Amino acid sequence: MDLTELSAIGPIDGRYRKTTSVFSSFFSEFALIKYRVKVEIEYFIGLCELPLPQLNTIDSSIYDSLRRIYLDFSENDALLVKEIEKTTNHDVKAVEYFIKEKMEQLSIGEMKEFVHFGLTSQDINNTAIPMSLKDAIQQVYLPILKQLIDVLNDLANQWKGISMLARTHGQPASPTRLGKEIMVFVERLQEQKKQLEQITFAGKFGGATGNFNAHHVAYPEIDWIDFANNFLSNKLNMSSKLPISRLQRDLTDSTVLRNIGIPISHSYLGIMSTLKGLNKLLLNKSAFDKDLENNWAVVAEAIQTILRREGYPNPYEALKALTRNNDVIDR
Repeated sequence: MDLTELSAIGPIDGRYRKTTSVFSSFFSEFALIKYRVKVEIEYFIGLCELPLPQLNTIDSSIYDSLRRIYLDFSENDALLVKEIEKTTNHDVKAVEYFIKEKMEQLSIGEMKEFVHFGLTSQDINNTAIPMSLKDAIQQVYLPILKQLIDVLNDLANQWKGISMLARTHGQPASPTRLGKEIMVFVERLQEQKKQLEQITFAGKFGGATGNFNAHHVAYPEIDWIDFANNFLSNKLNMSSKLPISRLQRDLTDSTVLRNIGIPISHSYLGIMSTLKGLNKLLLNKSAFDKDLENNWAVVAEAIQTILRREGYPNPYEALKALTRNNDVIDR
């Protein structure tokens, strides 16, 4: 059965796909393969720019052609990678072979063994996935979040003079302003947006056990830690600096990482639905006024405070006796 709104297992790729398909460019299997290709290509170019002795004859003019491999990456390319994977039984190794074939076509096949040099598949995954997450957050999620904040801010200003009955514990309480209550959500969302923008998209790039063992044994004179930090921070523009670490290649989060697009898509869907609802809002001022008119008892707090100022005996008890009965409190 082909994938359609009716055959999809989950609603993100089914019922809601019209809204959430924008994230296919970041979290789909196609996107994951493309980001892996990008990491491998940029890593090879990084080795050329060092340069490694065996790569010092590479003409830098070939870099544009190499980058076109991922910039022009097509669905047919992805299908070819998946076809190679049937033989390799390894998804990242299939990407490596795909790039090597492309290098043969570019007449630099003699350099192809430096693709994936000294790396493990998790170096690629733990760089490609954070990169895709960073791009999705910056290019799609943050703009729509800002749009929501802007709409709420406009409504808060538009309705800043509208008085309304407040409630606490579900009971009528001291009056407030509609604009102020909406501004509460603006403040909360602005704080969440600020925290989201401060998140570091960290990657791991250090070989099988994170110690650059293979790199060092081949080229001990090169500072591979510095190379990796520069590669992640500058080449891929995504990441914090990385310490040497141990006990790497824990694959327990592999499935989780493949599913990060689902909660982000649900959140995005919620924001889109909220914006749709906000655009339909109409202010019923008479209902706000009626609500206040029916709840004069809420001014008891103000009266009690004045009585305290004036030294009136037992003001709390006096107002409680007045307001907490079945008598209607009018103007």
